[in-house]
Amino acid sequence: MAGTSKRPCSPCSPCSPCSPCSPQPSSPRPSSCEMFGYVGIEAVLDQLKIKAMKTGFEFNIMVVGRSGLGKSTMVNTLFKSKVWKSSPVNKLGPLPQTLQLQSVTHTIEEKGVKLKLTVTDTPGFGDQINNDKCWDPILNYINDQYERYLQEEVLITRQHHIPDTRVHICVYFVPPTGHCLRPLDIEFLKRLCRVVNVVPVIARADSLTLEEREAFRWQIQEDLKNNGIFVYPQKCFDEDTNDKTLNDKIREKIPFAVVGADREHMVNGKCVLGRKTKWGIIEVENMAHCEFPLLRDLLIRSHMQDLKDITHNVHYENYRVHRLNESHLLTKGAGWVTLSPPTRRTSAGTSRSQRWNREDTESGC
Repeated sequence: MAGTSKRPCSPCSPCSPCSPCSPQPSSPRPSSCEMFGYVGIEAVLDQLKIKAMKTGFEFNIMVVGRSGLGKSTMVNTLFKSKVWKSSPVNKLGPLPQTLQLQSVTHTIEEKGVKLKLTVTDTPGFGDQINNDKCWDPILNYINDQYERYLQEEVLITRQHHIPDTRVHICVYFVPPTGHCLRPLDIEFLKRLCRVVNVVPVIARADSLTLEEREAFRWQIQEDLKNNGIFVYPQKCFDEDTNDKTLNDKIREKIPFAVVGADREHMVNGKCVLGRKTKWGIIEVENMAHCEFPLLRDLLIRSHMQDLKDITHNVHYENYRVHRLNESHLLTKGAGWVTLSPPTRRTSAGTSRSQRWNREDTESGC
């Protein structure tokens, strides 16, 4: 019919980005369709909820820091249960000569939701006189979990559900010196942030005044920025304006100044978690006393799924691409795929994580 055909774009001049004739994406955008009756699409949310309630969730957290910073107590405070029993310090006995990682797994249930929680502690980190390469066992453990997941994933016949032992978050405990990050902290965090999500915290923050706490936080932020250390949440992962607004507030407060306690005390007729001193009760969930609620909300209430998504889509993907590039897949019969033994990567090579780190530096992330 005359008048219905569209005039083609003129090839004589390049199209502007906002022009109607600008290149279109390869996949067509779905057009909205006006509904004239109830269908029940939102019921899929109930289906997902029911399925998730049946299968439960997995969350793996690693705590790193020197002895005596309250790592075990902090984990117990986060989940309000005896997740980890701290071992008594033998002041007379010799310190362990090597770093020994210890993991414990518990199933926690709250209001019908099951969480399989795995906590990995790193006793002995930074306790030696010579701490050269003391981070190697930690980085090797993280990569070993990626390798275990990859070995299950490349099988032609694989499990319906691959057990996820990958570390989703590493909480790094900074000693409350009030000055700056130690060279050990900087060197370790440079390597750690390339392979796992990292959230630094100021341990035992009740030993600092409010002014000392803010000055220490500012100095740590400067040390992280000047050394190219990107802690969670990174700006490049903000998906929309709401994410950016929320994460900007979090980034301003990192590292969180935290205090751990697993005992309740009576304060104004209420039972509160806190530490009792001769000056009074330090309430761990009181923002006027410490920033533990911010850490809890980040790890559990607002960003737990995002931590797992970034672990899978970024850090594990970096490892997977690296391993598949360095190995030739050799098929040996039905259901078997062989990968060459992994090389120990104590520092990341040229990988996607380094590329987005460089992009972040250029964009001011």
